[in-house]
Amino acid sequence: MSEREDGTASTAADVPRPDPLRTFFRVEEVRREDGRVRYVGESYIPERTLLRKLVPAFREAGYEVDVETLEDGHVVVATPFGHGRRGIPWVNAGLFLATVLSTLFVGAYGWYYVPLAEIRADPLTMLRAWPFTAAVLGVLMTHELGHYVAGRYHGVDVSLPYVIPFIFPFGTLGAVIRMRGRMPSRKALFDVGAAGPIAGLVATVVVTVVGLSLDPIRVPAELATGSGTMIRFNNPPLLSLIAGAIGQPTSYADPTRAVHPVIIGGWVGMFFTLLNLLPVGQLDGGHMVRAMVGPRQETIASLVPGALFALAAYLHYGRGLGLDESVGLWAFWGVFSLLIAFNGPANPDDEDRLDWPRVVVGVLTFGAGALCFLLVPIQVVTA
Repeated sequence: MSEREDGTASTAADVPRPDPLRTFFRVEEVRREDGRVRYVGESYIPERTLLRKLVPAFREAGYEVDVETLEDGHVVVATPFGHGRRGIPWVNAGLFLATVLSTLFVGAYGWYYVPLAEIRADPLTMLRAWPFTAAVLGVLMTHELGHYVAGRYHGVDVSLPYVIPFIFPFGTLGAVIRMRGRMPSRKALFDVGAAGPIAGLVATVVVTVVGLSLDPIRVPAELATGSGTMIRFNNPPLLSLIAGAIGQPTSYADPTRAVHPVIIGGWVGMFFTLLNLLPVGQLDGGHMVRAMVGPRQETIASLVPGALFALAAYLHYGRGLGLDESVGLWAFWGVFSLLIAFNGPANPDDEDRLDWPRVVVGVLTFGAGALCFLLVPIQVVTA
């Protein structure tokens, strides 16, 4: 057996060789490449079965493991946890800073009614919108950090959150994390998938209660009494339930008063939770359903695009709504869900059934997500 690191011989004692590797894989050569250990040889058992045997042992040794198929054999690739994550995550930090600026601008101009001329004259006036920025980013980051913590707990190679800056109406398109490692089990797949929506919903409820408890803001008279079209964000059932529970209004008869913009953070949290819980592909809902029902998840996922297209068609032909009144929104998500359903779900290495407490948590999470659904989230109205 030979041992190489960048073409130079080295000792074989510093690489992991767990018992399953010795039992189920004939190792012909061991190499170190870019911090990874590559075991070249031949598997005695099918590749998927080999992975199930190797994953627990390599994880205990601090490595993520994968198997590559060659024309004349196989390569087991062991990657140390944290490989490639050294140093300052500049991309994550840069996107976060850009999103802070975009949400401050959108919040100040669109939700706090700060005139554009005033913002141009003194950009620091955007800081008036810091509660809006804190609410929106707090909900989104809590959601993604839920995934991050669960992933690290199960030894899955996950990135820090990437927040995506945008323009109106929220200043962001949301946040994502990258899962670069394999899922060791259905239990891990469920925990990583469910941790985001659960954490995000808790943050959403807190932000909504805070926003409803704050005093309303003043709408400039020229906007309150002017004519024209405006975009209205309708209340999800969960928002109405929270408002009723604490005895606070979600709108005012006086057009010069508007609910505090912090509430928009709660609205964003509810809407993004609903979309993430669609049981397709590698969305949170797809992970959870794949863990709960196994490969049958793909049958469920195949029904989602058609349901969203039917919803868009009903709103357009049955309710007479236009593309800018949620018809286009559901049609877009129909196309998007079709694409991610085509790419398939995450497949765990261990297919042992999920325990019943997790199944119950999954059902309750989807039930809470259903309270975030409404037929017409966004509507164009004429004043």
